[in-house]
Amino acid sequence: MTERYIAAIDLGASSGRVMLSCYQQSNQHLTLKEIHRFTNSFQQIDSHCCWDLPYLEQQILIGLNKIVDQGIKLDSIGIDTWGVDYVLLDKKGDVVGPTYAYRDHRTDNILSKVQQEFGAENIYQKTGIQFLTFNTLYQLKAMMLEKPTWLSQVTDFVMIPDYLIYRLTGQLNREYTNATTTQLVNVTTNDWDEDLLNYLGLPRKWFGEIQVPGNRVGYWTSSKGDQIPVVSVASHDTASAVIASPLSDLNSAYLCSGTWSLMGIESKQPFTTKQALEANITNEGGVNGHYRVLKNIMGLWLFQRVCSEHSVTDIVQLIELAKKEQPFLYLVNPNDPRFLNPESMTETIKQVCLENNPNDPRSVPQTLPQLVRCIFDSLAKLYKDVVDQLSSLTTQPIKTLHIVGGGCQNEFLNQLCADICNIDVTAGPIESSALGNIGYQLISLGDIADVNTLRHIISKNFETKYYFPTGKN
Repeated sequence: MTERYIAAIDLGASSGRVMLSCYQQSNQHLTLKEIHRFTNSFQQIDSHCCWDLPYLEQQILIGLNKIVDQGIKLDSIGIDTWGVDYVLLDKKGDVVGPTYAYRDHRTDNILSKVQQEFGAENIYQKTGIQFLTFNTLYQLKAMMLEKPTWLSQVTDFVMIPDYLIYRLTGQLNREYTNATTTQLVNVTTNDWDEDLLNYLGLPRKWFGEIQVPGNRVGYWTSSKGDQIPVVSVASHDTASAVIASPLSDLNSAYLCSGTWSLMGIESKQPFTTKQALEANITNEGGVNGHYRVLKNIMGLWLFQRVCSEHSVTDIVQLIELAKKEQPFLYLVNPNDPRFLNPESMTETIKQVCLENNPNDPRSVPQTLPQLVRCIFDSLAKLYKDVVDQLSSLTTQPIKTLHIVGGGCQNEFLNQLCADICNIDVTAGPIESSALGNIGYQLISLGDIADVNTLRHIISKNFETKYYFPTGKN
């Protein structure tokens, strides 16, 4: 029986994993095993939030070597990470400057400046990407304002996953799905938009040629001397997660639930209308000519921060206590920019609640369960708003929402979502980004025909849970 062994390096903004999959083509049996898990958090360099790239490289190699030490010969390796963050290289291939994290505050006032100078509608018509303060476009503008001397040192711009592939293989690649998160890729040509690059004052040659997912970039030489192919998958973790989502028809939407919640649909066409702009809908690159028409929602970040601030050790018990609190009494907009990286998430939530209802002190959560109830109710309400926006935009009513990623294990939030959105909800797979990463490697190797076949295989091998609006038979 022919078996494929595939490694997925799946990096999120708070943790990373090296995962091992075994696929048997004869019976479509697919397994997934975590080999190595590690934390990922930004460090402070000169009062800026930055990523520790040498640490990430070290952890990736630890995970890959654990697989090699088991005597397993890998057939390929793929890497997916979060979007928007990038690395600058000089002519020797060394990193120029620190690698800033998207939650760094240096871009706080840049977005409005760029919109004023270049035109918000013009940017949106060109890129189809929603306006977020940390998009690469604004990070690069901040760099040009603060570090103009770097211009003479840099020869190459790469996104985080492409940099990590470069460190494994020595080969540069610019993968399409992650490139689109920069707000620098033209939504019509699917190439770097030269007007935006000229506006920034950056040379086109930095950016290279964009490659669609599935190409073999190079080889990693293992400690045993094996040459293992490294495949460029859909390297934006959301793009990989969508590949693994059980989307079945035009009335299906996905919700990639984790630190961020990303809700959207697959579409053969982008939506760059005035209605889409006003809703701040984004059109990120997918696979096979599809766009990921979606909206970013701040997600479980608020919950994670509150739990950290209160040193919570029993999350399950806390959620049970939150369920008993009065529903929809405490509400905020989770996408309020103040929640991006506040000194205290707890106090910021209380302050926003007070501003929303200055004459009703009861609307301000006082206890930890009330804070958590506020977060989950507010997320569910925003999910409904986005479901309605997507349905209106596409004129296709959303009837099923497929929640994937680590956040799909939150059964309380899943049921809240089904109830307030009044639609059927499925939950799973949990490891959607890793499975999409692995699946696209198997497609590249020729073992799986296409994404639809992959989705069928994943559904057959990994559990899905179902949630229906309360009272629905």
